Amino acid sequence: MTNFVPIFPLGVVVYPEEQLNLHVFEPRYKQLILEADQEKKPFGIPSVLQKNVLEYGTLVEVVRIEKTYENGEMDVVTRGLQVFRILETIKQVPGKLYGGAIVNYPVNDMKTSERLRQEVIGHVRALHEMLQVNKKFVKTDNELSAYDLAHHSGLSLEEEYELLHLFHELQRLEYLKRHLYKVLPMMSEMEKLKERVQLNGQFRNLGAG
Repeated sequence: MTNFVPIFPLGVVVYPEEQLNLHVFEPRYKQLILEADQEKKPFGIPSVLQKNVLEYGTLVEVVRIEKTYENGEMDVVTRGLQVFRILETIKQVPGKLYGGAIVNYPVNDMKTSERLRQEVIGHVRALHEMLQVNKKFVKTDNELSAYDLAHHSGLSLEEEYELLHLFHELQRLEYLKRHLYKVLPMMSEMEKLKERVQLNGQFRNLGAG
């Protein structure tokens, strides 16, 4: 399917089903949000990297306008729907302040491997423990997807974008697994280094060699 959507380019990666909270202050995007809310129509958030609007993004819907300020700025709660690919960009929509794009929606295969998923979840929790970060997922383990785990796996923005345009859940889980296999040993070494630094200058009981 191909269609036109208003677009709100941002320097983030949004995944399907993700809640994204926005503070909207530019006149063109205030107009876009108000129309999307009133007409119950989704809009697109393509990712921006190094000031370039990229090819892929995510269709989102306005869940609610949380707060409207006296100057018209808004706090808005949105939710990701599905990934799109931009075929053509329209810099300014006639009669509107904002731009848009002609997009299509690549088929997204959600078939998964329970073993692989549980392995990735375990590695994510191990990372959080090393970082002393307490993260609780809204979903149960058997409901979590790679999209749910990606923002919590220590990916860079570029890596999050790479995962966005993988269209098989198995590929996405493998991507996260490879990333975590690389990161966890590094974090373990950092922990050991921290321990050595903390011990330096302290009294220690040392036995004869």
